[in-house]
Amino acid sequence: MHDTFWCGLLLGGCGGQLTTKLYTDRACHFAHHPDPDGLPHECRRHARGVASADHLYVKSAAADWLRGRGEDARFTFAQPAGARLGSIVDIHFKERGLRVHLDPSTPPEWDDDREPVLGLSVPVDRDTLIRRWYVHRIRLDSEGTTRRVRIGTEAFARPTEWFALDECAITERGLSTPAVERIVEAHQAPTTAVWSPGKTRKLPAPDARAQALLRRLLYARRVNSVPMAKEVCGEIAQLPGVSPDLQEQLAAAVRGAQGWLEDQMAARRALFARLNSAVGAHRAGRVRRLLAQVDATAAHGRTEAETAIVARATVYYDSLDAGTRATVKAEAATESAALDAARRVRTYLRYLAALDAYTREVHRQVTELLSWAALAGTLLSADQAAEVAIWKERADRGPEPTPHSHVARRYWYQRECPRCHAFQGAECLLTAGTKIGQVRSVPHPERLQPLVEARKERQKAAARPWGVYEVTCPDCARGRGARCESPAGPHRARVELAQEYTRAKRPKPQA
Repeated sequence: MHDTFWCGLLLGGCGGQLTTKLYTDRACHFAHHPDPDGLPHECRRHARGVASADHLYVKSAAADWLRGRGEDARFTFAQPAGARLGSIVDIHFKERGLRVHLDPSTPPEWDDDREPVLGLSVPVDRDTLIRRWYVHRIRLDSEGTTRRVRIGTEAFARPTEWFALDECAITERGLSTPAVERIVEAHQAPTTAVWSPGKTRKLPAPDARAQALLRRLLYARRVNSVPMAKEVCGEIAQLPGVSPDLQEQLAAAVRGAQGWLEDQMAARRALFARLNSAVGAHRAGRVRRLLAQVDATAAHGRTEAETAIVARATVYYDSLDAGTRATVKAEAATESAALDAARRVRTYLRYLAALDAYTREVHRQVTELLSWAALAGTLLSADQAAEVAIWKERADRGPEPTPHSHVARRYWYQRECPRCHAFQGAECLLTAGTKIGQVRSVPHPERLQPLVEARKERQKAAARPWGVYEVTCPDCARGRGARCESPAGPHRARVELAQEYTRAKRPKPQA
């Protein structure tokens, strides 16, 4: 065998040569060769968990994904402002590009040519979400011996939706997911031609048309598009020739939509009323926040009164001096950071709920969860605060033991698992989170810990070799603990007697 192994520079290593450490009773691994002076080699790589190679998994997954779409991409691991290697992955292809931020060490540049894709721990403020409509996130889930990339789309007042890479695409807008299409359609709310029985083009049967309108009305409510819901209700009112059963369904759907529209309009009137009141009370911070909310949720179909309120609020805010605006922005940034922290907490709690073991990697995630929870403060619900408290308690206990790294694989499934009750010879199954019932990559600690404890007991019970000075010397009669009279050390007869006692497993006298 002529293969050689080296400490990977792309993992933050030193580039030095490695040697293999092969075992039958523990996990095999690599180790550095000693330094020329014989001292242990000191490597600069500190992160050794599975997440330390996430940038390489991202590169591999993105390369395969783009290659399947006919794109030839280049990858670089940028280190702006001294960021650690692997913090950022730049993906270049044609005129487009993506910058993947795997940790918050480098703030995203939203107006750069490269579209930011944010890791779970990278914050984004509310104003950015409103202005951009959405941002993309990335997470890596462990599946067996590899890491699977998933892309999430986060929007203001919407939960993050996650998709596999194969569900994503590159469009004129940049990276796109199924959620992006719904968000863009909800913002733009394009009008469609009203169906009329007088048109000469071939039309579907009335019942089929009614079914299509019911689906569109449901979709309009799901994406919170008031213009689309109004349009569909108008089309339903003009639809003739529908069977009696469908007429009842249409009537019920329109009644429900009318109630929903009234609620939406009431919320819209209340929003503009709050904005008008904030201007009258000269509450600059509230005016700024409500203006952003109005632009995000009520940008279309404004009445003259609503337009006047927005104009008045804009004039008021623009008339503030620079110092006041700076103070308002700082307060808004603090509030936005707390709101973003609360969103991050929800994301982390959903992610952690799918995990079955408290490993060192999970410990890092929980540490980040606790930091976000401290920033969110009272914005967390009682249930969220209780979940955070549970994870804090687990963090205080530290990572669970990983006995599978100290037990040979052939012994993993020799006994029944007390945690998931897997039979002898069967693999362990996940018992918690969203993937309950799926095969676990390694056995539960409770299944292997008895083997580790039994080995410790055997080692403890094993007879320790007799020491030279634990026997009486046959030549000089020096007793236990006393050195021989010979200046050259213990007599040979004494050494041989200690060896004989060890071979015979002779018990030692009680101290």
